[in-house]
Amino acid sequence: MTSISDTDLTHDAFLGGRLHLWQPRAGYRAGIDPVLLAATVPARAGESVLDLGCGVGAAALCLGARVPDLDLIGVERQADYAALAVRNGLDVIEADLAALPEHLRARSFDHVLANPPFFDRAAGRQAQDAGREAARGLRTPLHDWVDAGAKRLRHKGFLHVIHRAERVPDLLAAAHGRLGSPAIWPICPRVGKAAELVIFRARKDGRADFRLHAPIILHEGARHRADGDSYTPEIRAVLRAGASLRI
Repeated sequence: MTSISDTDLTHDAFLGGRLHLWQPRAGYRAGIDPVLLAATVPARAGESVLDLGCGVGAAALCLGARVPDLDLIGVERQADYAALAVRNGLDVIEADLAALPEHLRARSFDHVLANPPFFDRAAGRQAQDAGREAARGLRTPLHDWVDAGAKRLRHKGFLHVIHRAERVPDLLAAAHGRLGSPAIWPICPRVGKAAELVIFRARKDGRADFRLHAPIILHEGARHRADGDSYTPEIRAVLRAGASLRI
């Protein structure tokens, strides 16, 4: 991916204008997924957070807008996205998660966030835009994302992942033997609709049994009826006011 000029960027409002992010006009652009992920993290002031594959920094910076005085660090292997994340205000290390620099490997964190690419390129078609392909096409195995996150957690620290619902078995398998207290929150578009995404959380040295929680519902009503914002009040508060999701 070549250097992006300002004419090829947009400066977009998140959390009702509490946060603005520079993003490529074309290619991968942060949507609601990193916002929802950040809203589920029960971080407290003074804690440390590592965002693996941070892109332009959406998840970490949304979390930082809600919780003050966090030590936020992102890892991003695409140079242009890493540069945009820095411009957006995030401390970023440009690296592949499979080859993290020694100074980062020497650290541990209270929380690790990950929004890995959703689609397995062994079973799908590559996107034409390089940035979109790197963000959406999974080349590093999901197992390696979970392993990298687990290694960077301190005792009783949490890994938080948002991913496709069909990858739940892979998430649980990847966490087995590395993390404990696994939990899943399905994310459903509407009441009565199957989950499309999930929030996955697991804990370093956790000992609790697996828990499948009640779903997070994104939209009101049984089906789409008209143009406009149909988010539930809880989701609207997350997206427009930077509220937490109390899960």
